[in-house]
Amino acid sequence: MELTATTTIRKPVTEVFAFWRDLQNLPAFMGHLQEVRTTGDRTSHWVADAPFGADVEWDAEIIDEIPGEKIAWRSAGDADVPNAGTVRFTPAPDGESTEVHVGLVYEIPGGAIGKAVAKYFGEEPHQQLDDDLRRLKQVLETGEVVRSDGAPWGKRARAEFPQHPAQPLSDAELEKGSDA
Repeated sequence: MELTATTTIRKPVTEVFAFWRDLQNLPAFMGHLQEVRTTGDRTSHWVADAPFGADVEWDAEIIDEIPGEKIAWRSAGDADVPNAGTVRFTPAPDGESTEVHVGLVYEIPGGAIGKAVAKYFGEEPHQQLDDDLRRLKQVLETGEVVRSDGAPWGKRARAEFPQHPAQPLSDAELEKGSDA
């Protein structure tokens, strides 16, 4: 699966790049990441949530880096979810902001069936990436991820308020609605 997303953050490139490059910051805005632990100058260990309450883990290595411009990585060894990606940081036209361009490639466990199951449980990968970049923007611009009163615990709220795909009302629900 290939994913791309872009956001503009009202902070200078150097600040946005430095925040992302400290890989241990990533769980602060990436909804499915539990932990990223730096294991070397260009290596790290990742732990993420997966459907059905499982976890996936992998080691990653930075394969290309241009300070202030680009970070490219790939999973190393026998990763639960083989992946690779690039994030680019470019000055926005306003001269004060940063455009963040993310490209990811990864294999979804279970192939097409795994993708369908993940989608059914509200784990749409494109939406996840958009949500992650929205949270990155919030963290860098306001210092926190803005939470609503309905989900003040953020990631933990997923278990308390699971989302389900829209479905037509049952006959009983339709009858109940017409009685009102």
